[in-house]
Amino acid sequence: MNKAVAQGSKDTASKNEDVQVQQKNEVAEVSVPQVNPEVEKLGRVLSSMSNRAKQAIPNGSPEEFLADLHKVLDADKKTRSDDLSLLYLIDKKHNVGEAYVPKDLQGLVKNDLYTISRNNLSLRPEAEASLREMSAAALKDGIRIHVLSTYRSYQYQKGLFQHWVEVDGLKEAERESAREGTSQHQLGTAVDYGELSNDFANKPMGKWLYAHAAEYGWSLSFPQGYEDVTGFRWES
Repeated sequence: MNKAVAQGSKDTASKNEDVQVQQKNEVAEVSVPQVNPEVEKLGRVLSSMSNRAKQAIPNGSPEEFLADLHKVLDADKKTRSDDLSLLYLIDKKHNVGEAYVPKDLQGLVKNDLYTISRNNLSLRPEAEASLREMSAAALKDGIRIHVLSTYRSYQYQKGLFQHWVEVDGLKEAERESAREGTSQHQLGTAVDYGELSNDFANKPMGKWLYAHAAEYGWSLSFPQGYEDVTGFRWES
């Protein structure tokens, strides 16, 4: 009898353990999933932006956006360690200085992919490679990309700004042209495409670039309606 009771106690204990294990598993299954800290940070950044800026950003997956961002940052790490990053910020508030010249400027030459306005144009290799890739895609759609302006030295930009001051006055020149040291062209990654006209955005090349340039790493520096942010009028 005692032996039978003892065996029954063991069986009961075993069942209780099974129930406890099952309960633990059930708790584990309903536990709150861990949130990616990068997704949380992205959410904080987006929430701090103006409504106008939020509306300009397409809705999509935060994870996909971060994956694309890491691709850009990883690619930037492959650039020369003795030169400024391709993503270095240059604008009205961030002056790169008179002495800066990109270490590995590459001259643009006549080719079958895109046309150039003159013979002394140059870009950093990464920008030129992206230009070639984009131009090849444009050709398939019947568009030949025309390169108007690329790298500009500090002194060249100084003369260009002064030219616009003499033509339009200081106030308008500030909206039209960057002062020396504050032009993205000095980094060797900026390109003026097409032609000097106010309706380029409505022409086939302008429309194609607006629709596809971002796919190849290019962005519009001075978009329409953002003069209060960039300090420059819209360049079509």
